[in-house]
Parts: sequence; C-alpha cells; structure tokens
Amino acid sequence: MTTPIHDLVRRYAGSNPSRLHMPGHKGASFLGCEPWDITEIDGADDLYDPQGIIRESQSNAARLFGSAATLYSTEGSSQCIRAMLYLTLMARAGGPASRPLILAGRNAHKAFLTAAALLDLDVCWLYPQSARYSLCRCDIPPAYLDDMLTQHPGAAAVYLTSPDYLGNTADIRSLAEVSRRHHVPLLVDNAHGAYLRFLSPSLHPLDLGADLCCDSAHKTLPVLTGGAYLHISRRLPPVYASNACQAMSMFGSTSPSYLILQSLDLCNLYLDRDYPQKLAEAIQHLTALKSNLSQENWRFAGDEPLKLTISTLPSGYTGPQLAGLLQSRGIHPEYADPGYLVLMPSPETPPKALARLESALAGLPQLPPGPAAPPAFQPPQRRLTIRQALLSPSERLSLSDSIGRTLTGLSVSCPPAVAPAVPGEVLTEAIAEVYRYYGVETVSVVKN
Repeated sequence: MTTPIHDLVRRYAGSNPSRLHMPGHKGASFLGCEPWDITEIDGADDLYDPQGIIRESQSNAARLFGSAATLYSTEGSSQCIRAMLYLTLMARAGGPASRPLILAGRNAHKAFLTAAALLDLDVCWLYPQSARYSLCRCDIPPAYLDDMLTQHPGAAAVYLTSPDYLGNTADIRSLAEVSRRHHVPLLVDNAHGAYLRFLSPSLHPLDLGADLCCDSAHKTLPVLTGGAYLHISRRLPPVYASNACQAMSMFGSTSPSYLILQSLDLCNLYLDRDYPQKLAEAIQHLTALKSNLSQENWRFAGDEPLKLTISTLPSGYTGPQLAGLLQSRGIHPEYADPGYLVLMPSPETPPKALARLESALAGLPQLPPGPAAPPAFQPPQRRLTIRQALLSPSERLSLSDSIGRTLTGLSVSCPPAVAPAVPGEVLTEAIAEVYRYYGVETVSVVKN
C-alpha cells in the first residue's frame, strides 16, 4: 500500500526548501509539526480536483473500503454530510423545480440541520419507535420506514445515523432493502463506525446496502482530528462519483490541512496491515471488561463493539457524576448525559488503561437507583422551515419565557450535537422539560 501524500511532504521537508509560500510559519517548529504542514505547492495536488498523489491515496482508501469512490475530508464528517445531501440533489431526476424532501432519523447531527438550511431541504422526521425516549437514539423498524416511504413517494433520500452516540446500530441491511424497493437512496452518517469495515464479517453501512456514507476517521481510527471519508457505493449511477469533488468543494475550505491529509494517507497503510487482527483483539478485551464489570452490577447499553456505554442510573449515578469520579482518577470519558457515560477505546488504547478503568469502576460503591428516565418526547409543531428559522433574527431567552415561541438556534453542544427540537419548531412545555433534563436552560428563538 503506497503513501504518496506522506512521501511527498517528507521529501519536500527534507530538502531544506526556501518556503516562499503559505503557511506563515515557514516550517519553523513552534509546535513541532510545522515542517510537514504545507499548502498546494507544485506536486502536492488539489483536494477538490485530484490528479496526482491525492487521487492515488484516495484510490487506496476506496480499495480498502470497497467503494466506487472514497473522498477525503479535512473538516470532519460535517463536510461529508453536506456533500451527501448535495449529491442527492444533483442526481435527482426531478431537478430543482421543487424543494426536495428527505426522510431523516430524528437523532441527526446538527450538520444535517445546517445542510438542510443551506440547501433548502424539506425534512420529514422519522421518530423513534421505542417506548423510552433518548436524545441520541432513534429506533427505526423496516416496516415503519416502508410505511413512511409509501406516504411520501416523492422523497429524494432516506438519511440515518448509525451508530449513534450511545453505540446503538440500526438494521442497515433491512432498511437498505426497503429504500431500494422504493427507489430511494439511503444515506448513512457512520461517523462513529469507520472501523466496522474491518470486522469479520464487515458491518460497515456500505457493505450492508447504504448508497452514500460518511465516516469520521478520527473518531475510531488513528487519524488526526478532522480527518473523514465520503464513500460512494458501487450500486449508484456514475453521476454521483462524477460530481463528488464538486460536492465536497461546495462545503470545504480551499486551504485543506496537509497534516490531516497525511494522516489519512498513512492510515491506509495501517489498515492494510494487521489492523483487523488488532481490532478483533481490542474487542475481545472490551468484551471481557464488560463481563467483569457486569458482575459488579454495572449495566451497559448499545451494541456497537468498540464503544463502552454505561447506563448509569441503575447504579445510582448520573453520567456527569460518574464522569467526574473517573476524571479525578485520570480517566477521561468521551460523553456524559444524565443517563449514560460513553467511553471510546480503540486498538491503540493500552491494556493498562482498560485495567485502570476496570479498577476504578469496581472500586465505586453501588448506590440506590437514580432519577427517572428522560421525559416522554412529543413531536412539536413546525412553524417555519429550517432555513427560514436559521436565517431569522433571533434572541436568547430562558426556557420558561420561550414557551410558544419558534426555535431558531440549536442550543445543544457537541457532543452530542443532537437537539430535542430543531429550528422552525414551536417550543412546548413538554419539549422544555426534555431540554431541562439535558441541562439546557436557555434557547434561541425567532425575535418578535
């Protein structure tokens, strides 16, 4: 497996060049990485019109992931999400005459919402069909999707998030079959699941039937923050791959990070070697860890094999309380909310770190079960489109003062970047209770 981007940059840095080009550090080591931080000099190719080393490197990635085309993002999956939706519009037979409708799982990342505003999409939400509400989770049975597509025969695409932030995976294979019967492409935000391709058998959305898919390489693979992939299925017509670079350029900086590009390039070599074996061993260690901690009465959620999600309430803790206790012992989780604590190990996590985690959790006392689950979710009324709301003048108010007002901001940070209500919807007391449960006390609303 070649590493053409990395090789060119190292050759250039080793030639002691006079850097009369951007960036301004000129290769001087302020942080230590500057010698390998370059711009689009001669031979470095163009991320949005790759003809040389980037094209070769992306072809290597496409072979690894089994795609018709894989494109690099240096701006995370957010760039890829927007590009996926743009590609869907480009390939749409009906053209731009009417606002396209996307059927989307309600636990969509805020990048989907900003894309809906930028592209003026109409969104029909697919609501979770399980009895208990969770901000991050959205269970969508195939029969429910089939019914929704029957009700909306003009839908341009189905958009799902799998895995979600809590480690729950959707039945992509069955949902893809439903989408295919309705001749609608399936788009999957697989930001948390790049590694799924390298399980045996593969559980990557592309292999399970997704048509377009984005992976945040930096979340689970040894890639610098911001590195991501846009994958295009071999099942799609050529129009998707032929317009993919244009789609990515619509939403990406003209100054992509060559540090991130090198990281993605080197990851190809890493994945092509013994990564599947390292991944299997890491999952084996995690399975044993979960088994040991289950005997200590800790409870786990989610079915994603490389994520450790603790359901904290049965043990008497909230997620933030448990996170604070672990942080005091030098263990830093990924995410916490009132009911869950999420930890994200990888094959690069040293065994001693997992042993440290096990020791810390085993040493904590089990308390009486904690407070109730989140308030029941009641779908709010929509007053404006997402685009209209996000482009409206706004003001920030307390939840109490916002009842009956139209939301315009997203009001939830990342992680998890999933909001109880989306711009354009009317805030009700029931939705306000969900916000309060997740620690949000103020929201942005359309200014009167």
